[in-house]
Amino acid sequence: METKAIEELVEQGLYLPLMEAFYTIQGEGHHTGTAAYFIRVGGCDVGCHWCDVKESWNPKTHPPTAIEKIVKEAHQYSDTIVITGGEPLTWDMHPLTSALKQKGMRIHIETSGAYPMTGVWDWICLSPKKIKLPQPEIYKRADELKVVIFNKHDFKFAEQQAEKLETNAILYLQPEWSVREKMMPLIVDYVMKHPKWKISLQTHKYLRIP
Repeated sequence: METKAIEELVEQGLYLPLMEAFYTIQGEGHHTGTAAYFIRVGGCDVGCHWCDVKESWNPKTHPPTAIEKIVKEAHQYSDTIVITGGEPLTWDMHPLTSALKQKGMRIHIETSGAYPMTGVWDWICLSPKKIKLPQPEIYKRADELKVVIFNKHDFKFAEQQAEKLETNAILYLQPEWSVREKMMPLIVDYVMKHPKWKISLQTHKYLRIP
């Protein structure tokens, strides 16, 4: 297939720049400890300096993959699918999520919310970033708000984001991995003073699994 034709299919969401897909244990947030099949889609221009998957940023480095192939592979492993990135909402998620739904799968997304919502979702984890703030519509749909804490100012940012929610989203503060030892005591103290928040840890890193 010609490059231009493939690019058009990517724009339509019928092909996606697939970085990786794997079956593992969810390590963060509300569904920590549960088995799920992860689909990591390439492409992100949010640009967090502490991002631990910077190799996902450039979509051109990841092969455009037909959603039929992605769905077929996913269906072999689990009925719970987590779509992450990169920033998956860079692309139209309707074709992929509709195809997964036809197979009876439960579909989660992990997103910064920086782009308009597309797709059909059973669980929306909003992880907002200061660099590129979420679209207003996602505050009406988020099931979970997960704010990464890199410095003290991030507590204020977390509260600002929580105030915008129009749902009863579960609230999580998660230490950025490289500063976890420094920030964890502050997070523990903050949650004890503000118990509407919970602590999320990147348990998959402690378990040394993907």
